[in-house]
Amino acid sequence: MRIQARTRTSQAVCPSCGVLSGRVHSRYERRLSDQAIAGQETVIHLQVLRFLCRNEVCAKKTFAEQVPGLTVRYGRRSIGLGECLRAIALALGGRAGARLTHRLAAAVSRMTLIRMIRSLPDAAADSRPQVLGVDDFALRRGHRYGTVLIDMATSRPIDVLAERSAESLAAWLQDHPGIEVVCRDRAGRYAEGTTRGAPDAIQVADRWHMWRNLGEAVERTVTKHRHHLRELPQTTTQTDPAPPSDPQPDSDPKPREGRLAERTRQRHTAIHDLLAQGRQIRQIARELGLGRNTVRRFARATSPEELLVNNGTGQRPQALDEFADYLQRRWKEGCTNAEQLHRELRAQGYRGARTTVRQYVRPWRSNAVPLKPPPTPPTVRQVTGWILRHPDNLQPDERHQLETLTAASPAPASVREHVRGFAHMMLHLHGDQLERWMSAVESSDLPELRSFVTGLRRDLDAARAGLTLPYSSGKVEGHVNRIKMIKRQMYGRANPDLLRKRILLAD
Repeated sequence: MRIQARTRTSQAVCPSCGVLSGRVHSRYERRLSDQAIAGQETVIHLQVLRFLCRNEVCAKKTFAEQVPGLTVRYGRRSIGLGECLRAIALALGGRAGARLTHRLAAAVSRMTLIRMIRSLPDAAADSRPQVLGVDDFALRRGHRYGTVLIDMATSRPIDVLAERSAESLAAWLQDHPGIEVVCRDRAGRYAEGTTRGAPDAIQVADRWHMWRNLGEAVERTVTKHRHHLRELPQTTTQTDPAPPSDPQPDSDPKPREGRLAERTRQRHTAIHDLLAQGRQIRQIARELGLGRNTVRRFARATSPEELLVNNGTGQRPQALDEFADYLQRRWKEGCTNAEQLHRELRAQGYRGARTTVRQYVRPWRSNAVPLKPPPTPPTVRQVTGWILRHPDNLQPDERHQLETLTAASPAPASVREHVRGFAHMMLHLHGDQLERWMSAVESSDLPELRSFVTGLRRDLDAARAGLTLPYSSGKVEGHVNRIKMIKRQMYGRANPDLLRKRILLAD
């Protein structure tokens, strides 16, 4: 879509010296891309005036007028379209943003969007935040890390440091005086940097990190006493296999039908007619073209149904019939392995193949209930979760197993009581009880928890503040998660300068 327009101004201000001029030098046409209208790309053909500067000492002799809210110097896009593209670039990055601009009928390349991000000025950050959040993020996982600084009052990032060191944090804090509270994790480098850069600031250790460190100590304790887990009561029951259907013949079996059944009946009638005439087995076999064993089998059967139906199973007579009672009894006892049944039958004199046993018990498997595997004892991780979770959130069987474990071993019982005490301090912000809690742990026979207390004493003031003040690093962790998303969007183009722009400027 093309739009023809022209200005009606008679004077303009020189952008260099600021002198108002009404002397027209010439008129020329500018072409501006604008936001799409009705899904169509829009181009504005705008005729503007060029003025002569009336200031003789000004370096500019002529200058072009600008339309407020529409044009900028040397701009080929309207101000509105430029703001829209910059918002897309900050939100989506290069490739994803370029794909979206094609759908918005304002197509630009990914490199254009990246250049727009880099051309943006740095955010005017508040130089005197009162509560500061500090955490690290990976520039290259395992190799390079940076530091993000968050204003906890506005929940906005205010700066990004290219490294995670005590020196860089201390230098930033010295350049930005007035910090009263610093929320951080339990890393020693940030504790040292805060002490050097803002010695009067209150350091707050994050409660989540303390709870996680406590959970690691609990897991080591449960691992040390994991032999008690095998003694816990099992809450699941094992289902017995269903007995096989009775393979005895029905009172009135249904006769077989089909070509095989009809041929069997015809052969049985013919063989018995020849036997009634006094023929021998060899003669009957030669006359009918059958094997002598086949003729003998038909001769022994009093009726053709004996050859078609065997005990109601639809199978011909086989050598396993004499072991049928034994097989049924063993199947009801739970032995459903055909290999095992074959070995037991061989010990009783059976000389058939394993395949025969497998085919014999195959009809029984359709009615059998599969055996459930025996219940396994709870894992160390599961028991650790039971101890760390609120008692009201445990299932009845979990609560029962935990009570059994604590009754069987004094160490898990003591750990559970200490964990409950720490959780009470953390939830109700009773940091004044921390010293008494640590003394109780140090007097117990729990080396793993004593190691956790030793770490708390090295950072005692920050730990006490974390359990007393309402501040936490939750907002900082949220921004770290957002940084991970931004890095994945940039598809390998996450250079530090570009990443820094998107972290600080993206909404």
